[in-house]
Amino acid sequence: EWAGFIGPLPQDNTPDEGPWSDWFARRRLLPYLRRSVADGALGAAEAALVEQVVARIGEFGGDEPPARVHGDLWPGNLLWGADDRVWLIDPAAHGGHRETDLAQLALFGGPPHHDRIMAAYREAWPLADGWPERVPLHQLHLLLVHTALFGTTYRDAVTRAARAALDGLGRATVNG
Repeated sequence: EWAGFIGPLPQDNTPDEGPWSDWFARRRLLPYLRRSVADGALGAAEAALVEQVVARIGEFGGDEPPARVHGDLWPGNLLWGADDRVWLIDPAAHGGHRETDLAQLALFGGPPHHDRIMAAYREAWPLADGWPERVPLHQLHLLLVHTALFGTTYRDAVTRAARAALDGLGRATVNG
């Protein structure tokens, strides 16, 4: 087991041999869903919605080899200098899916220069087909972490992300 943390919460970073989607369900979605339900931050309806995402996670496509990721790259973990230089802080680094950092970056309004960041990233390493439809799936992990930490404040955001992820399945590239 490769123990890590996301904020003050433990996070299992143990790599698997199977597809990324299974790893993401087991190590990123289900632990924080269970904690949020146990703490009363999410109810049965929200849990059932996230469990539907987990049940269909292999259909999202976009599996690729693990990449080193920041792991907690929401806009609050970017510090901007007066000269527009940026510093990344508070990593929860692990071998994960590169789309996760990019999706998390768009949470909570996104950072300054978001379009510029995304354009530069796509130029350096193009994203796989279906990327926009997978954004809510990748955001769900960090939203569940926030729900586990801060309670019901993030309940609606979890619900929206889970619904958007399921809605996106009709448009996303499917593993074949």
